[in-house]
Amino acid sequence: MVALKFVPLAALLLGLIVLVSCNDSDEDEKRPNRPSGTAQSANQKPGEKPDADEGEEGEEGPPTPAAVAAEKAAPQQTAGKEFAYNFDNDTSGQMPAKFHSAKTGGGAQEKWVVTADPTAPSKPNVVAQTSTDQTDYRFPLLIADEGSFQDLDVSVKFKAVSGSIDRAGGLVFRLKDPNNYYIVRANALENNYRLYHVVNGRRSQFAGANLKVTSGEWHELRVEATGNKITCYYDGSKKIEATDETFKDAGKVGLWTKADSVTYFDDLKVTTK
Repeated sequence: MVALKFVPLAALLLGLIVLVSCNDSDEDEKRPNRPSGTAQSANQKPGEKPDADEGEEGEEGPPTPAAVAAEKAAPQQTAGKEFAYNFDNDTSGQMPAKFHSAKTGGGAQEKWVVTADPTAPSKPNVVAQTSTDQTDYRFPLLIADEGSFQDLDVSVKFKAVSGSIDRAGGLVFRLKDPNNYYIVRANALENNYRLYHVVNGRRSQFAGANLKVTSGEWHELRVEATGNKITCYYDGSKKIEATDETFKDAGKVGLWTKADSVTYFDDLKVTTK
């Protein structure tokens, strides 16, 4: 009889335990998940700088672009016309002949000079962008003045020397002015190769590849552009193939860096297709 008196009490206690447990479970479901640690890109290796362009959508750049000087007209080149620049007959410490400098974005003035480099692919000289201004949205340009090119094959050798914000070198083509052009560039801090169009000073990436870009060593960038098809090579291997309708007409070619990149260039070559 005594044992029977405890049965209702045990049932009541068991019910209370179940009710409390259910409430705790509900509260856990309502609590937001809190991430732990630091997120890392699936393509990012330990110790490697995150890709500043990864995950971006739309355009980069200020709503109102910095004013730029109008480009002087250059004759459009016919098929088979070739130009080559190795900077070996230019004066060290000066801008190379047949080029002018410009800049997309803000920051201090760009500084392009011819300098000797014992490792140059064609000795003795290279052309270098040496300004180390750390403004992030700042793109020094060195623009060739002799011609404009629609369908083309253009290449250059480059060496990423230094830079903490960026360490990159690129090829510009179908340039209308310093705020409107195509650019393909390789970045030694991010280990990637990216293709953009820049429109009214705002750039948008539309193709790219991840690959090893070694600082302090010479590499080759090459672009073939025919109509709306653009094919980009890195050290002789095809890495990017894309189509784009932004710039269909002929434009100038040139060299490009970003932010505080100190980058050397040699053997710029362009052929009209």
